[in-house]
Amino acid sequence: MPKEDRLRMIHSIQRYFEMNLDEHIGELKAGFMLDFILKEIAPSVYNQAISDAQAYLGERVLDLGATCFEEEFQFWD
Repeated sequence: MPKEDRLRMIHSIQRYFEMNLDEHIGELKAGFMLDFILKEIAPSVYNQAISDAQAYLGERVLDLGATCFEEEFQFWD
């Protein structure tokens, strides 16, 4: 990930701790927290998102014949 994005995430974690837990943590600890979240929790979120996208697209593909169909030879009707 770009360094700027990682730094924004670290600052967001620091802000969360300060606002919700009344605790100040430094960039190093916030970086460790971010690494933990990315390695331990993010894969579950990612997998669920992929599963949701597959289900959504699967429904759309099944409905493709009904939504992408035009009656033929309609000029003389």
